[in-house]
Amino acid sequence: MLRATYRHPRASTYRAPGGAWDLPSLDAVITAAGGNDAQVNALAGGLRAAGVRRHDVVAWQLPNWNEASLLFRACWRLGAIAGPMHHQLGATEIERMRAVLEPRVTLFPDDVRGPGARFADLADGSPVTHSAARASDLAVALFTSGSSGEPKAALHSQRGLAHKALTMAVAHGLTPDDSVLMPAPLAHVSGLLNAVLLPGVVPMKTVLMERWDPERALSLIADEHITFMIGPPTFFVHLMAAPGFSTERVASLRLVSSGGAGVTPAFVDTAREALGARVKRTYGSTEAPTVTTSTVDDPPERARDTDGHPVAQCELQVAPTGELWLRGPELFVGYADAGQTRAAITRGWFRTGDLATVDPDGWLTIVGRIKDIIIRGGENISAADVEGTLEAHPRIRQAVAVGYPDDGLGERVCAFVVATDPFTVDDAGAWFAERGVARFKTPERVVTLDALPTLAAGKPDRAALRARAARQVSTTPR
Repeated sequence: MLRATYRHPRASTYRAPGGAWDLPSLDAVITAAGGNDAQVNALAGGLRAAGVRRHDVVAWQLPNWNEASLLFRACWRLGAIAGPMHHQLGATEIERMRAVLEPRVTLFPDDVRGPGARFADLADGSPVTHSAARASDLAVALFTSGSSGEPKAALHSQRGLAHKALTMAVAHGLTPDDSVLMPAPLAHVSGLLNAVLLPGVVPMKTVLMERWDPERALSLIADEHITFMIGPPTFFVHLMAAPGFSTERVASLRLVSSGGAGVTPAFVDTAREALGARVKRTYGSTEAPTVTTSTVDDPPERARDTDGHPVAQCELQVAPTGELWLRGPELFVGYADAGQTRAAITRGWFRTGDLATVDPDGWLTIVGRIKDIIIRGGENISAADVEGTLEAHPRIRQAVAVGYPDDGLGERVCAFVVATDPFTVDDAGAWFAERGVARFKTPERVVTLDALPTLAAGKPDRAALRARAARQVSTTPR
């Protein structure tokens, strides 16, 4: 059974009357905002008939389908834990995640929309109209990449997510007249927060995209009168570069919020001019969703030049190493693995692994990353995961994976390998597919070296390799 593995040092303050956690369950907050949803009630009944109870996990691997949104809500009605898994992951990765989650029920696409799909029976259950959930119940387990390459399930409570949703609705100035377009997977914290939670507390239209297609997005923005989008810069770069782009087709957009690698002042200026919308930067993570942003009342130049300021009660501090530490009521309640939690928390502060500056007025700017994480089109890729897969190949003696800059995706994956025989990017593609690893983790450049450059301690010199990858020296493009 999944359990919280971290106790917030300020929990009593958050739970006090008027505190951030002075809330009913997430299910109750959403129900109060939008009324009882008959589909959610029936699906909760179907899951209960399938044996799902409080604290059980319901896992699924689905694209951005409406059924996934309903599964989140039905889980929260029962006090169960939602366990979404990225729809592009391979079989090996999914089995590792299921081993962590130990779900009572698991659903795959054929279970939902395939011939004889059992989702139809689940969705026709005896309605559950009264919530079994408590504010302290775990609501979701979201997987994020760790430096070890092992799956890390970040656990969030119902009260933490309810607080975050209510806070961000105010920060973004959202109303029921707004509508959001969401191409990011609902298995990501961005998809969950902005396409499930926010529309739950501010009943507004949500339009889901199964896969990112700029031309399709332009049509949806115009046809559905989309007013709000959030995501990494790659979405908006592709949107603005699409052959059919025009200011008229995006005229309904009023707010664009972007986070992740590649959010620069130049990007904000370009997007603001092309989209005719307010464009701002945000910062957050799977463990601490959207902890900084700006509001409509803030100076536009601050929204352009920084990653925002803390919202609500979130606190920031920069360690002597330059690493950003944070704490607040939206912070996760730990990883499923208590050891991973202990490695990430110091005296109540979550160590983000990001290098940052915070000015005297509290405005945050991310200046780099300590973690060896490659962020490709909004996907966090563990370098260790890529390296482990490569080094399992019989011809590979040693491998180091680094990111190299890409205007569209932020970063792409480059692998430096020491091999007994020639090893190409096509060999890597075939090997990753055979091992059941997601395509977005597959190296897009492979460089064969006689030996890896090392530091004095004997560890690979990743900085030198990143610089080499960025110069595109001795590379084999896909």
